[in-house]
Amino acid sequence: MNKSKANQLPGRLGDPSMSLGTDPRTDPRLAAALSQLGLAEQAAEPPVNAESDVADCIAYSTAAEQAWQTMFAMLGSQRVPANPVDTREETITGRDGNEIKLFIHSPAGHSSDSAPLPCVVHTHGGGMVILTAADANYSRWRSELASTGLVVVGVEFRNAAGALGNHPFPAGLHDCADAAQWVAANRNNLGISNLIMSGESGGGNLSLATTMLAKKEGWLAQISGVYAQCPYISGLYANKPEELPSLVENDAYFLDMNTMGAMVKPYDPTGENATNPLAWPYHASLEELSGLPPHVISVNELDPLRDEGLAHYRKLLQAGVSTVGRTVHGTCHAADCSFVSVIPDVYHATVRDISSFAHSLTK
Repeated sequence: MNKSKANQLPGRLGDPSMSLGTDPRTDPRLAAALSQLGLAEQAAEPPVNAESDVADCIAYSTAAEQAWQTMFAMLGSQRVPANPVDTREETITGRDGNEIKLFIHSPAGHSSDSAPLPCVVHTHGGGMVILTAADANYSRWRSELASTGLVVVGVEFRNAAGALGNHPFPAGLHDCADAAQWVAANRNNLGISNLIMSGESGGGNLSLATTMLAKKEGWLAQISGVYAQCPYISGLYANKPEELPSLVENDAYFLDMNTMGAMVKPYDPTGENATNPLAWPYHASLEELSGLPPHVISVNELDPLRDEGLAHYRKLLQAGVSTVGRTVHGTCHAADCSFVSVIPDVYHATVRDISSFAHSLTK
């Protein structure tokens, strides 16, 4: 092997022109699918960034929401899970007097008279700014998890932009916390044994932050564990600090850091929560993490957000929290829970891992 190639840094650290389509680490199935959508190469810079006005960032995010929903629908599959699932909806009232819709998925026939099952409270992705729990890809994800013997409750929390906006931090976090407390209070009616917080990207942020808020508010005992996927937790996307090299290495690999910097602003318009761990869990202290229940932090190898997730994993270990780190190789941000038609084996491996984690914590 040529010595210069052997020593080359990965991704855009070694070659600024690198893309998902040309990076040799990319799963070829994923590269081909994203190429068909024009997403395998570096896109043009967005019209907004971290320096843009909040109103412009909200408008851009709202306009982008439908495009993301369309893309996820195209890359999803209409096949139903292997085992039948029942679904229903519940509407509860949050602490701010607002309505919160919950989407409840459970194995067919499961009831309060059945043997209790673990419950996953799912908080969807979208940077706490866009997308909805009602989106087809999230409905499928909940059904896939439920088909493995789980009760899954999806939370339709308030967003900071998009169709469910504009509600900056801490509105969405409060909704997720209120949903988790409702699930815990209705444990018997739901037929559940324990409660696990889980979500991807912005939902990963909310699953981590909800658990820290539970500690602060005194109801942490209701949460048995946390499974956070590709968590979006630093808020440092405009700065790209050296301690998070994946923000450069994998920039514009499905996620563009200019866009991510712009999406921070609707969530925290004044920037006053830039280091508040309930807004950005990356900034949590060891004391704030101490005493939390078992965690799994799962990241994607080719994700700009990879290293903030790994940093949080290491900090949890330092705080004495039982924590497992997991890297899904060859994949971009959230690919293992989004692209079932493209990489079904990878998708179902993650489903199995979440289910196994939830069942392992049953008391």
